[in-house]
Amino acid sequence: MDRTITLRDVASKAEVHPSTASRALNERTRTLVNATTVARVLAAAEDLGYQPNALAQGLKVNRTMTVGMLVPDLTNPLFPPIVRGIEDRLTDAGCTLLVANTDNDETKERSILDVMARRRVDGLIVATAQREHPVLMTLLRSDYPVVLVNRTIDDPPLPSVGGDDHVGIGLAVRHLAGLGHRRIAHLAGPRELSTGLTRHQSFLTWMETVELPVDPDLIVFCSWFTQQAGATAFRELLARDVEFTAVVAANDLVALGCYDVAGEQGLAIPDDVSVVGYNDMPFTDRFAPPLTSVRIPHYDIGVKAAELILDQIEQPGSPGMSLRLPPELRARGSTAAARR
Repeated sequence: MDRTITLRDVASKAEVHPSTASRALNERTRTLVNATTVARVLAAAEDLGYQPNALAQGLKVNRTMTVGMLVPDLTNPLFPPIVRGIEDRLTDAGCTLLVANTDNDETKERSILDVMARRRVDGLIVATAQREHPVLMTLLRSDYPVVLVNRTIDDPPLPSVGGDDHVGIGLAVRHLAGLGHRRIAHLAGPRELSTGLTRHQSFLTWMETVELPVDPDLIVFCSWFTQQAGATAFRELLARDVEFTAVVAANDLVALGCYDVAGEQGLAIPDDVSVVGYNDMPFTDRFAPPLTSVRIPHYDIGVKAAELILDQIEQPGSPGMSLRLPPELRARGSTAAARR
């Protein structure tokens, strides 16, 4: 065709008013239109090869149809499936996702937020939040649409999506207790992050629930959720020379650090020590042995985060929800019955 197909063309072919065609083509207003009419409009749009003009739509509603996302470390395998879920859902809504990596650097984060503000993104999805986060508080004072993913802040409550860490740690502790482990160590995440603190507190609670003693010498806090930090923490745990038969790691990368040090020290997993990770990131089933891990629904978390930011953008000031999606335990070769 030698000219661009417009909304009026679609409306004319479907024999409806352009405003009706517009509502029928927008999935968020589609329910306001009779189902038969929606089907007719969608068929007309497909027949004509109609492509919505995102720029025109954005100008019409004073939006750029873009959403920014801050990620602490895109090389962490946890994040790509979450980003994919966000991107797919935003694409369905006619929006584009802009992803930026902060490297957990506050100066870099401020610079990125500056750029995104100049680009007038409609809202932000933040995966970098610390429990106390000055940069984030600046955004909140301006009533900017913000949704947190995988982390939360202490105050005020913000719309957020993540896995249910309390339930997830319970799955790990009960799995090991069911295998006969009584001396269970914990390589905890950093306490300045909600994920680190919540998983640690949940570990203490669940150990009490299954009537197992908590030995402070069997708890080491990692400096970060990385393989190197996990290795450093596991070396410290071994240096304490306190008996244990299993480890609940704060995440899969920390668990991978345990694998590294176990190999150095001549320890066999799971014969000498069972290890449970958290997140069930891609390729944990390829570890040697495959890692038992608590799986969170990465992609679904992304989809829900996108839906929450769309709600915040379209209904400014509306109370946001905090969603915790249920985890699952994936038992594999890194855990076995406790040695005598």
